Amino acid sequence: MEEITQHDLLIIGGGAAGLRAAIAAAEVNPDLKIGIVSKVYPTRSHTVSAEGGLAAAIKDYDSLDQHAYDTIKGSDFLADQDAVEYFVQHAKEEIMQMEHWGCPWSREKDGTLAVRAFGGMSVKRTIFAADKTGFYMIHTLFERTLKHENIKRYDEWYATKITTDQHGVTGVIAMQMKTGKLHAFSAKAIIVCTGGAGRMYRFTTNGGIKTGDGMYLAYVAGASLKDMEFIQFHPTALARNGVLITEAARGEGGYLINKDGERFLKNYLPEKMELGPRDMISRAIMSEIRAGRGFKSPYGNYIHLDLRHLGDQLIKEKLPLVREIAMEFAGIDPAKEPIPVTPAQHYTMGGIDVNLDMETSVPGLYAAGETNCISINGANRLGSNSLTDCLVFGKVAGEKAAQEISKKTSKTTAQMKTALEDEEKNIARLLEQKGSESVPAIRMTMEETMDQNAGIYRDQKALEDGLNTLLELQQKLQHVQLKDKSKIFNTELINCLELKSMLTLGEATIRCAMARKESRGSHTRSDFPDRDDKNFMIHHVVTKKDNAMSLTNAPVTITRWQPEVRKY
Repeated sequence: MEEITQHDLLIIGGGAAGLRAAIAAAEVNPDLKIGIVSKVYPTRSHTVSAEGGLAAAIKDYDSLDQHAYDTIKGSDFLADQDAVEYFVQHAKEEIMQMEHWGCPWSREKDGTLAVRAFGGMSVKRTIFAADKTGFYMIHTLFERTLKHENIKRYDEWYATKITTDQHGVTGVIAMQMKTGKLHAFSAKAIIVCTGGAGRMYRFTTNGGIKTGDGMYLAYVAGASLKDMEFIQFHPTALARNGVLITEAARGEGGYLINKDGERFLKNYLPEKMELGPRDMISRAIMSEIRAGRGFKSPYGNYIHLDLRHLGDQLIKEKLPLVREIAMEFAGIDPAKEPIPVTPAQHYTMGGIDVNLDMETSVPGLYAAGETNCISINGANRLGSNSLTDCLVFGKVAGEKAAQEISKKTSKTTAQMKTALEDEEKNIARLLEQKGSESVPAIRMTMEETMDQNAGIYRDQKALEDGLNTLLELQQKLQHVQLKDKSKIFNTELINCLELKSMLTLGEATIRCAMARKESRGSHTRSDFPDRDDKNFMIHHVVTKKDNAMSLTNAPVTITRWQPEVRKY
């Protein structure tokens, strides 16, 4: 491989958003040289773990306005409504496009696409493929990329730096994991599609790859982060290990039960019960546990998700993965026993600040999927909107980037060699440095801090303590000593780089949470229990300034739906 590999467009991340962006760009201009840099093989991206489905108004009884209103209400009125309107208007066409590409959606008896109920949605509008929706989506998209010869993949490459000059992005420095060699890729545009940052937390449904790499790279390159205080906790993760039990289990009729055998949500969300939004159900579960009405175990307290009344046949047909997970990871057949569940970190609502064209403040840098914040999710994402988000805005990012590239001349790559040399020195220094700190110890403390100090319930003292701990850990990270000095698949080195990303994003999360002195959506301040529209109908924006975090505000875009009391 040459010292500098030239591409027109580089996409960092090979999940649903990244693959959709690549396809869209290739369709705009089949002559573009498109590269996808992904730290895992695309079919191992975290999209594959999405189970329940994706939302779009496809039925006669539904409407775009109703989907938009449900999304805005679910966001606790912090979503930007122009983005939401665009999202719902283009959701159906993406579902149909995936259908035409061969995605095997589940069907009603009459052959039409099946839909199921999801929390916070006023009608059934979640399209699905059993409870393995993400698996089928990612394979459909991956297969489609193979049609385009101008898309080249770099699987198991870890991006370490986005390079820029005074005009914007110039390319990416990335490490090939199987050799440990760093390489420079020049590009006229870059789309970041690396997903969320859930592994900042210990108890999370997120896989090991969700370490916020793209958010961090964009932030260091000069882009802003937005709404970082809003972290979604999924109500139903296996109590022992955090493995996700999809919301589809409740959409198909599952019950949440406390130790007294009571469907306790009647006391919190009597109209919606198990189909309330995730933030409210998570808080209800924690309230039950705090009141002593949860089940106790050596690995923490929990409540029951009861599917027994659904019957063995329905579970096997519509919830096969739930059954498989319960049996493999908890030793429970959900047709015969309730599943022990508790809330776990699930989704990063905040991310890279982008406009409706998926552009960041850095010319030529775009972002799509969970890694960006447009924001359609505001303070709380409704389940099944995220997969549609990847498709709708992945397409936008790919099309807009391709259109802008066609107007540009080739980028000079002279400074890329210097950037590559600098990065090689940084990695060599990290491998050689002697220190008293270890990556696992720092990471364990970070995860525990985020769980305890920036979890479902927050207050000023906990947040201040958490911030101080993270700042101390950032200093300790400068004195780590890596035991593995090899170059071939040096996972300790990759873990160290990921940890640097997560410590920075954890700091951004806590600083934004400290600044938001109210309770809204997933952000619950026990010392400020009320929503405060007068002072906090704003987005918090984080930018790197003089090697420190600068916090500013941005207005929420309101088009047609005025904020109201959020009741279900």
